[in-house]
Amino acid sequence: MDLLAELSTRLAPLGASAQKMFSGTGFMRNGNLVIGTQRDGLIVRVGKVDEAKAAKLPGASVMEMRGRKMPGWIIVAPEGCKSEAQIKRWLEIALAFNNTLPPKAAKATKKVAIKPKR
Repeated sequence: MDLLAELSTRLAPLGASAQKMFSGTGFMRNGNLVIGTQRDGLIVRVGKVDEAKAAKLPGASVMEMRGRKMPGWIIVAPEGCKSEAQIKRWLEIALAFNNTLPPKAAKATKKVAIKPKR
């Protein structure tokens, strides 16, 4: 199964957009990261409240960056996201948390003044 294609198929109807990040692809909804791919696994934003419960699921562990735990984020190893049922479960957890977040305003693009050549 193609993990990226599966996530795209499930998230596109919900208005999520794909964006390159974390050496993979992240899916943004309302300006917030919902879930992303990393190597052959997932990065899932679950929130601090559901972190301990999510970390007990197969293949899951609390995300660490440079030796520091990242509260509210879970890394899912490939064995934890092999089936459609597993992916669906991670998406449900991630979307439930995403729904609690306020939408972020779209980032303004930096305008660059173009000077005519002389």
